[in-house]
Amino acid sequence: MLGIIIGVGAVITLMSAGAGVQRYVNEQFMGIGTNLLFVTPGNVAQNRTGPPDLDAAAAGAALTTGDALALTDPIRAPDVLRAAPEIVRFARVEAGTRDTTTAVRGVTFIYSLVRAWPAALGTFITDSDVVGQNRVAVLGQTALTKLYPNGDYPLGQNIKINGLSFRVIGVVSKKGGSGFGDQDDVVFVPLTTAQTYLFADKSLAGEHRVTVIYVQAASQERMGAATEQVAAILRDRHRISYRDQDDFSVISQSDVIKVFGQITAVLTVFLGAIAGISLLVGGIGIMNIMLVSVTERTREIGIRKAVGAKRRDILSQFLIEAMSLSLVGGLLGIALGAVGAEIIARLVQGFYPVMSADAVLLATGVSAAVGLFFGLYPAWRAARLNPIDALRYE
Repeated sequence: MLGIIIGVGAVITLMSAGAGVQRYVNEQFMGIGTNLLFVTPGNVAQNRTGPPDLDAAAAGAALTTGDALALTDPIRAPDVLRAAPEIVRFARVEAGTRDTTTAVRGVTFIYSLVRAWPAALGTFITDSDVVGQNRVAVLGQTALTKLYPNGDYPLGQNIKINGLSFRVIGVVSKKGGSGFGDQDDVVFVPLTTAQTYLFADKSLAGEHRVTVIYVQAASQERMGAATEQVAAILRDRHRISYRDQDDFSVISQSDVIKVFGQITAVLTVFLGAIAGISLLVGGIGIMNIMLVSVTERTREIGIRKAVGAKRRDILSQFLIEAMSLSLVGGLLGIALGAVGAEIIARLVQGFYPVMSADAVLLATGVSAAVGLFFGLYPAWRAARLNPIDALRYE
């Protein structure tokens, strides 16, 4: 039974951890915002016969603030609710005697709506800040901790970004870490201020470049239509005649979640298969024990047959014993798996394994099947014993 207990416990624990990873990934991507499209420079699908050459694709590609403005045209893009351009660079940020290197993001007011990232203290970047190219900054929670570790009140304080003075006007709410790093280690500034004073970068046409454009569709059902509208507008602005010549990529949030979901699902199955090896070992152990039991109880089998027991009676007796061992071991294994999942939840902060009914039913079914399969041969061997030979056996 110990082999079955360990095997089922391992299956439950690892499958719960795998399901927890799937939920964690989904929560991280849903925390970015809702109904989002990510528009980036360069065609990531340009080379379908091998790995995409991102550097080559992005070399002559550019997205600009003009592109972002064009995507909000209600006539040409009726399914686009909002579009938020963003420029991202790493820069040195100083506050008094403390300094850190962090991501500085040039954004507009729409960014906080699209990314569902409001200010927890003070205010976010406003339209007047963008129009006036004001040198104001909004801190992420991690950046706040690095610059003001003693808990100083940040609003109204001056910080320096690449040597230029900025006034802190707000602190955004905590977003949490993700597969892309610590999202809270960030400083927001007005988009126009970043383009004018910090990261002057223009396209060949003289427009300010942006790193990415976040597009929010009107609804989940209209994301496909919004994708087509965004692509059509950008092809027109970039004078692209054929789809395979696109110098940009439009990636939907649901597509990214689906890809990661497939990866984590395969990972869960892989972990379950590894743990299933323990079940196989436990089944072999049950078969060996039952074979020994048949040998030790040969005389008992002979007596039963002598007083009228049929082969099916002996067969069912040993099968029931083997399946009982497996089922009891399976139930204890489920309890062990639940304890293992709880231990993982306590050890890893913010991660919660998901013990689903499917995993429990699978483990129970497999343990019963193991008992049936590995108990069949010993039971068959016991049923085949000759009663005369069995009575004489000592």
